[in-house]
Amino acid sequence: MSYWLNLALQQMGFWITWTLIPIVVEIIPSITATITLLYRNMHKPVLKEPTKWPLVTVIVPVYNSADTLFACIESLNQQSYPKSAIQIVLANNQSTDDSFSVFARAQNAFPDLFLRYVNTDKGKAKALNTAIYESIGTYIINIDSDGVLEQNAIRSMVLRFENDPDIAAMTGAILPQRKLVSGVANWWHRLLAKNEYYEYAQAFMSGRTIESNRDQLFTMSGAFSAFRREVLMETYLYNTDTIGEDTDMTFQIRTRLGKKVVICTDAIFYIEPISGLGELYTQRQRWQRGEMEVARHYMRLTAGINFFFKNFLVRRMMIDHTFVFPKMIWMFASLVLVGFGYPMRMMLLSYLLIYFMYIFVSMVNYISVRILMRNYPAEQHFYSKLWWVAFTLPAYNFICSWIRLIGIINGMTTKASWSLRSFSQEWQQLRTVIGHDVHSLHAKDEKREDK
Repeated sequence: MSYWLNLALQQMGFWITWTLIPIVVEIIPSITATITLLYRNMHKPVLKEPTKWPLVTVIVPVYNSADTLFACIESLNQQSYPKSAIQIVLANNQSTDDSFSVFARAQNAFPDLFLRYVNTDKGKAKALNTAIYESIGTYIINIDSDGVLEQNAIRSMVLRFENDPDIAAMTGAILPQRKLVSGVANWWHRLLAKNEYYEYAQAFMSGRTIESNRDQLFTMSGAFSAFRREVLMETYLYNTDTIGEDTDMTFQIRTRLGKKVVICTDAIFYIEPISGLGELYTQRQRWQRGEMEVARHYMRLTAGINFFFKNFLVRRMMIDHTFVFPKMIWMFASLVLVGFGYPMRMMLLSYLLIYFMYIFVSMVNYISVRILMRNYPAEQHFYSKLWWVAFTLPAYNFICSWIRLIGIINGMTTKASWSLRSFSQEWQQLRTVIGHDVHSLHAKDEKREDK
C-alpha cells in the first residue's frame, strides 16, 4: 500500500491541482462552517413567550391532493399553538379529484379549526397569491398539502418572529417521514430514500443554518415557509412566470427589500420520501432551472468574477454550476489519459482519495447534525442509525450533479415548465437522435461506395 501511495504522490502532477478544488472550495469551508455552527448553537438565546399568541394564517395550496390533504389538516389540528389563533386557507388551483370532499370531511372531524376553501387559477404561485389576500393573520405560513407538520412547528416559528422583530421571513426544516422511508419495499428505492433523508437532514439542519447565520439563505423552501404579513404585502407576491417562485420570493425580501430571512430548524415539516430515480431526475432539474432563472434576474449588476468574494450569489452559482462542467469533463478525460498510457492504478487511487475526502465531510456533518437534533430524540435516533450513508452520499451527490448538468443544458435549450420530460422520455429521445445520426452516416458511406 505504501508503494502505491508513494507512487501517487510522486506522479500525480496536475492531479494534485484537481484534488485541491474540492479541498479549497468545498471541504475546508464546510469544516470551518460546521465548527462555527456548533459554537453558535451552544450559545442560542432563550426565547420568551408572548403574553398573547398572535393570529396566524396557514395557506395550503391544493391540487389533486385527495390522498394526502386530510393528514395535512390533521397535523394542523394537533398543533400545540392555540387553535383559536389559527386561520387555515385551502387554495384549490383547479383540482380534478375529490379534494373538496376531503375538506368537507375535515370540517366535521375538526370543528375547532377555522377552515376556508377558496378556488383559484391553476398554478401554485397563483393559488398562493389569491390566498394571501384572503389571509387575516399577523403571520402567514405556507405548507404543501402532501406533508405534515411537527406538533410544535407553528409555535416555534412564531416564537422566533416575536423574539426578533428584524426577521421578515423564514423557512422551516424539511425531512422525509422516517416511517415511510423505513417502509420502502425495494432495496434500491430504500437506499435512495435513505440518502435523500440524510441529504435533507444535513441540508436544513446544517447547510441552510450556516447560510442563514451569514444572511445568505438562498431559498426558503416552497413546502414550508413563513412571513410577516406586512412584509409579504410589500413584495410583488409570488412570481407566476418562473418555476422557482420560492427562490424568487427569498430574493425579493432579502435583496430588493433588504430584510432578514432565516431558517427555523425547530419547525419541521415532514414530506413523503422520493418515489424513485424518475422523480429525483425531474425534481432536481426543476430546482436547477428555477435557481438559474432567479439568479439570472438578480445577478445582472453583479455577474463579474471580481464579485466572487463580495457577492455570495456569484460564488454560489460558480460552485453549484460552473464547477459542474470541469468535474464531468475530467471524468471523460480520465479515459483518454488511460489511452495515453497514464497509470490506471494511480488515477483510481486519486479518485479514491477525493471520494474519501467527501466521506470525511459527510461524517463531520453527520456528527454536527446529530447534535443539532437533540430536541427531537426519535428523529435523532433514526438519523444516528444512518451513519453508513456517509459512504454512499458522495455517489448520490454525483448522480445529482449529473442531473443538475442536464438541467442547465435543458434550461438553455427548452422553455421553462413545471412539466419536465422524464428520464425515460429523454433517454428515448437520445436513442432516437443517435439512431438517426448512425443511419445518416451509413447512408453517406453507401453513397461513397456506389461512386
